[in-house]
Amino acid sequence: MEYRDLGRTGWRISAVSFGAWAIGGDVWGRTDDAESLRALHRAVDLGVNFVDTADVYGDGHSERLVGRLRRERREEIIVATKAGRRLNPHVAAGYDRANLTAFVERSLANLGCDAIDLLQLHCPPGEVYEMPEVFGILDDLVTAGKLRFYGVSVERVQEAVRAAEYPNVQSVQIIFNMFRLRPAEEFFPVARARQVGILARVPLASGLLSGKYRADTEFAPTDHRTFNRRGEAFDVGETFSGVDYARGLEAVEALRPLVPNGATMAQLALRWILMHPEVTATIPGARDAAQVEGNVHALDLAPLSAQTMARVGEVYDQYLREAVHPRW
Repeated sequence: MEYRDLGRTGWRISAVSFGAWAIGGDVWGRTDDAESLRALHRAVDLGVNFVDTADVYGDGHSERLVGRLRRERREEIIVATKAGRRLNPHVAAGYDRANLTAFVERSLANLGCDAIDLLQLHCPPGEVYEMPEVFGILDDLVTAGKLRFYGVSVERVQEAVRAAEYPNVQSVQIIFNMFRLRPAEEFFPVARARQVGILARVPLASGLLSGKYRADTEFAPTDHRTFNRRGEAFDVGETFSGVDYARGLEAVEALRPLVPNGATMAQLALRWILMHPEVTATIPGARDAAQVEGNVHALDLAPLSAQTMARVGEVYDQYLREAVHPRW
């Protein structure tokens, strides 16, 4: 396992970590808790020491599974969770002291701990980034011992840049993968200058970059890849990274010749992300131990060549830039 510095926290976290959205069992189809726990334990066995979850993943179910993992292991496991999306309506005015404190207390109970390692605002409305009082509330929660550190999860590059201006933001979680190149162009230099950690989420574009899907692949009715392709439930960028499914399949086929012998498309996609030194960790999801092993073994791939990196950019320009780049 490779470990990288997370912001200015002093933590070194696993470059391939564990994203716990899918095990929440709400918008990824059916899950099995026993299988999910085996996946979590296998991740720790392989050196993963960072897990990312949220209070809305399965209405707290994901947090409770992660809390159980920590009770069952002796290793240090750093847990990041998120707050804000429980608001209904989800508006900037809801990011007040009472609501944020209540969200934190609920997550503390779900996780079974006294302090949250890293709390992230969960893709808040854009206006929140212009509300310094919100970040002041987070500072107060750190002082009170409820949080160790905090960061943000964002939808758009401009939000990441603005969030990084707040002095105590330690990390920014942002969609970054071979279908989303804009963060590297506009945000990564800012993060490097301010020593802000980057958590690359949706690294496999909701599975498109696994190379396993076809035009006739069907997903469960409760899976967001069925019901959110046009953003009916939440930001369309969360589903297949906002890429049109058919167009995404074409891009995958253009990328497939880059996969090294003995590797998978998913491993290539993860290794590509980690070629960017500004990225602290990528947080692919996994619902079973085999998926965990496949993700972690992306680190076994040799560094990608300059030609491979350039070809990824060419595929992006040809198939995706016009539709994706201006939006996020």
